[in-house]
Amino acid sequence: MSKLNLDQNLIDSSRNAARKIADNIQEFIDQHTTTSTERAIARLLGVDGVDEIDKPLPNVLIDSIKDGGGLERGIAYWLGNAIIQTGDSPQEIAEKISRGELDIIRLPAAKEEKIRDTIFELAEEGVARIKSNRKKREELLSTLGEGNKPYIYVIVATGNIYEDIEQAKSAARQGADIIAVIRTTGQSLLDYVPYGATTEGFGGTYATQENFRLMRRALDEVAEEVGRYIRLCNYCSGLCMPEIAAMGALERLDVMLNDALYGILFRDINMQRTLIDQFFSRVINGYAGIIINTGEDNYLTTDDAVEAAHTVLASQFINEQFALKAGIPEEQMGLGHAFEMDPDLENGFLYELAQAQMAREIFPKAPLKYMPPTKYMTGNIFKGHVQNALFNMVSIMTNQGIQLLGMLTEAIHTPHLHDRYLSIENAKYIFNNAKDLGNEITFKEGGIIQARAQKVLSDAEQLLREIAEIGLFTTIEQGKFGGVKRQRTGGKGLDGVAKKDSGYFNPFIQLMLGGGR
Repeated sequence: MSKLNLDQNLIDSSRNAARKIADNIQEFIDQHTTTSTERAIARLLGVDGVDEIDKPLPNVLIDSIKDGGGLERGIAYWLGNAIIQTGDSPQEIAEKISRGELDIIRLPAAKEEKIRDTIFELAEEGVARIKSNRKKREELLSTLGEGNKPYIYVIVATGNIYEDIEQAKSAARQGADIIAVIRTTGQSLLDYVPYGATTEGFGGTYATQENFRLMRRALDEVAEEVGRYIRLCNYCSGLCMPEIAAMGALERLDVMLNDALYGILFRDINMQRTLIDQFFSRVINGYAGIIINTGEDNYLTTDDAVEAAHTVLASQFINEQFALKAGIPEEQMGLGHAFEMDPDLENGFLYELAQAQMAREIFPKAPLKYMPPTKYMTGNIFKGHVQNALFNMVSIMTNQGIQLLGMLTEAIHTPHLHDRYLSIENAKYIFNNAKDLGNEITFKEGGIIQARAQKVLSDAEQLLREIAEIGLFTTIEQGKFGGVKRQRTGGKGLDGVAKKDSGYFNPFIQLMLGGGR
């Protein structure tokens, strides 16, 4: 039952407009590939490691076909042909290319059908490994159980994976359900994924496959100790979005920050590159059973949370449609929003409650990811702790799914262990003490809360219809989201975009979305 008396016709109209927006972009996506998408395919086919100057072999491999004019055909074709002609594995082929011993563009061409059969056989092995990881997660959830929703989500960000592991274990013992390993500052702008375990990140730790493996193993160990499954989260965004999705799927991550627009707006990554990459990354995440988190909360750090609230809802509708196209069910859509209104705003708590309840009613199956106050945290730790308490109260009243805990020392330093403990204690107290409050209350007919939610929905529906008319590319150029303008041919990474030719194929999209060859 709706507590907000939302107009279902407006919800339906918003979804239809968002579907039209996504359909239009999907036509573009289906015609193009990128260097990072191709590197992800190479990784899923078993290519890993670095050359003698520490350049990742997936980059060596894809750069070789790009330089040879073969990117439009896709790495699956070139690798399949090279396997037939040389008898080598994808890893051996990449190593030979790195030593200058092989040019796969110049090899004789086998029959296309044989090339496809060869690659699909290898691709099925990669898909089977991901499927096995998903089954393992389900088994652990069945035997160990998990925490109650809202899942308590906390971050570790030391820069050193081994220090992160100790902090993560401590947080799990204190009551955390999800550990997010924050990435080092600027990694989203690297057009390669570093290799191996790392200890020198700034403001976070490098996302590498070895770091994923180490943290996954550590969280499985502490899960046995505390008697519940602990989910692992990282950041599937930036210039290597599909590659990080592939690595996360191979190492059994459970949650990924994976937004369609974030990299465009907040990292100035080319919009064409990002929208192509988000599709394949989401196909992988969907198949792996990974919950994606979207980044609408970021709009409210660059725009006003009251005035721009409808842009958050509009983006949630768009992210929902892109996710559905990639095969992600609603139960894996951690659509983002945030508690970011000015604490001096009169009745701000009521507006926050309206926003959160509205998201819950419009996306009833999604494990919404709710972000804490950050923009108006001042360094007054006592006031900050109260702001976080109000945030936690809204969450339990509106049945949020994933609660990224606010830290009382936000705006001062990266949280210490005891800061995290106090935030977890705060959340656990409120979640337990007010567990069924939301089920016990209704909102005044025509009151502040209902009126606020209805206005935000109406404004979002109008914005979505406008976007459907002019297209998403133009909308971003006009700065409709987060007050940030980007150009279609601007930003980083456009040189990594290529239009597919008639012989292009991606075996993983067929296997993960279609279920077979």
